[in-house]
Amino acid sequence: MALAMMEVGETRTIQEFHGKEEVKRHLQDLGFVKGEKVQVVGENPSGMILLVKGVRIALNRGLASQIMVA
Repeated sequence: MALAMMEVGETRTIQEFHGKEEVKRHLQDLGFVKGEKVQVVGENPSGMILLVKGVRIALNRGLASQIMVA
């Protein structure tokens, strides 16, 4: 399932990425790596607020839809 489909309070594990190689690299630089836990701590009209490796990151839904979680 795509990260963009997660609800506030949900925690899942990152499985894979879709999209161009440069987008994948950018997401990995932000801390989104395979096997890492990600939690949705909030959302707003433009995107989601996520907790990854103890850091809060705002991510738009377009990028969040390219991250697959389980």
